[in-house]
Amino acid sequence: MAEFWAGKTVMVTGGGGSIASEVIAKLLAKPVHAVRAFDVSEDSLFRLTHRVEGNPRLRTLLGDIRDRERVKMAIDGVDMILHTAAIKNIEISEANVPETLRVNVEGTVNLVECCMREKPDRFLFVSSDKAADYTSLYGVSKYAGEKTVMWASRVAMKTIYGCVRLGNVMETKGNVFERWFKEHGKGEPLSLTHPDMKRFFMHVGEASDFIVRTLETMGNGCIYVPKMKEYSVIDLAKTISPNVNIIGVRPGEKMREALIASHEKPEDRGDHWLIRG
Repeated sequence: MAEFWAGKTVMVTGGGGSIASEVIAKLLAKPVHAVRAFDVSEDSLFRLTHRVEGNPRLRTLLGDIRDRERVKMAIDGVDMILHTAAIKNIEISEANVPETLRVNVEGTVNLVECCMREKPDRFLFVSSDKAADYTSLYGVSKYAGEKTVMWASRVAMKTIYGCVRLGNVMETKGNVFERWFKEHGKGEPLSLTHPDMKRFFMHVGEASDFIVRTLETMGNGCIYVPKMKEYSVIDLAKTISPNVNIIGVRPGEKMREALIASHEKPEDRGDHWLIRG
């Protein structure tokens, strides 16, 4: 796909995040003209520049996706946009409802409306399995993001709009493994919400590969869902320590997530499902 990427400019929102920075490193290995990392965190952008060793094709853009004028400047002349920026933590989002809605919903709407004017070639939104039959505010916000992108795919001209829906990614910042390793290092029991809880997991390399492939092949108005393995959370914890402490299910949490919502009709594409919006 080298020819596909040749000369392209890609903007990645939330560019300093765990998945986004992995995607950016892979894009910079391709013959792109430039990758613009857009993030509200100065520290995350600083760390990203060191990760890619000061690659001159990386542009770091400090800004907020809710700031329309900043977004307009950032997307001027881009060919593709990958939208990963979000408030992701379940507990924090439940405790900060207005801010979560402003960032995850209004911020996504702002990006889409700006794209409808600038008309880049592709817009890909990174969603979550928590959007499928949602019970948490985070899931609601991701579902709203998917609906916004699917709406744009029906009414916009030129741009191909789509989504990827991921489960949990093991190496992301603030993930449960990070917490467990800290607790284990202190000799403390591992915090576990419920012994029967199950989750879908994949590695960050798998997630970033899937995103890059989707950018290359995506069709308009489609949601792409990788087939992921479901794990018992207590079994994962016990690979680190047999000493666990049951702390109770948090507000908005399910015992089991779903990759596909009950009302959706997925098409089996081998290593992933395709849902037409």
